Amino acid sequence: MKVIVDAMGGDFAPREAVLGAIWAAREHKIEITLVGRGEEILACLEEWGIKSLPKGIEIAYASEVVDMEDDPSTVIRTKKDSSMSVALNLLKEGKGDALVSAGSTGALLSGATLIVKRIRGVRRAALAPLLPTNNGGCLLIDCGANVECTPEYLLQFAYMGSCYVANVLKKPGPRVGLLNIGSEPGKGGELQREAYRLLSEQKEKDRLNFIGNIEARDVLEGVADVVVCDGFTGNILLKSIEGTAKFIVDGFKDIFLQSVLTKLAAAIIKNPVREFKKRLDYTEVGGTLFLGVSKPVIKAHGSSNANAFANAIRQAAQIASAGIIEDIQDKMWDIKTGEE
Repeated sequence: MKVIVDAMGGDFAPREAVLGAIWAAREHKIEITLVGRGEEILACLEEWGIKSLPKGIEIAYASEVVDMEDDPSTVIRTKKDSSMSVALNLLKEGKGDALVSAGSTGALLSGATLIVKRIRGVRRAALAPLLPTNNGGCLLIDCGANVECTPEYLLQFAYMGSCYVANVLKKPGPRVGLLNIGSEPGKGGELQREAYRLLSEQKEKDRLNFIGNIEARDVLEGVADVVVCDGFTGNILLKSIEGTAKFIVDGFKDIFLQSVLTKLAAAIIKNPVREFKKRLDYTEVGGTLFLGVSKPVIKAHGSSNANAFANAIRQAAQIASAGIIEDIQDKMWDIKTGEE
């Protein structure tokens, strides 16, 4: 299994990407291609006293970098020797099984669609992060790739999300919920009502385990394994959860540092608190998959540290070996005519 890493993407490139790659290669026995300015990558190794490339790691040279100021819709074409462009082309050519980048989300999505291409029959690729829940986690799809959606897009999101949960999380018959402002069938705007109808039709044909509408407060309770929504709504939900998690963790810190007694209490419950914090830590998850692309492309957080990169690489290898792409290909029939 070989994972291609855009070493120049992210706020702390290439240092954290290189260190994360070393960890992943060592701990998970994954072959890795680091794409970027070779001299900067090698300088990181020299800084740590490493005189040669560790076993299982190679460098693919790229002279340019995609900056956050670049136009996401055109940068892949204008900077053809950028680390992101070179990495995507290597994936397309079959010189790796999956790709990880912490670079521009828009540029990566545009490049993945333009170079690697969508799975045949998929109308839109979607960002699908894993969220922590009370029963092991759920998949949110979409969370920002498609601000405007049609009901048909949401139906395909439901299928793609179900394939991910069944193959990667090993949950048979994943429960699919449609994110809405209420649980009743008639809730929401035209998009949600029509999507509800399409999803219900697939449930009647035993093709999807659609459980109906769910509200935002139900997501982390784990009532659904796949949460379907348009990218605008999903992004607001995701950022709200991130902000709330930070608020809670910071609040605990303030409480535990108030006095000697609270510090003692913190010491007593240190391990459970650490485990709870770990559940909320994005670096433990790795990254967000672009579902619908013909090969696994993982978007790591822009501020990813070495631990986040290592987990994203592990996640990419796991997805590549799970058969999810093939499963989605098998299920992308013409939904309107009902042909399988």
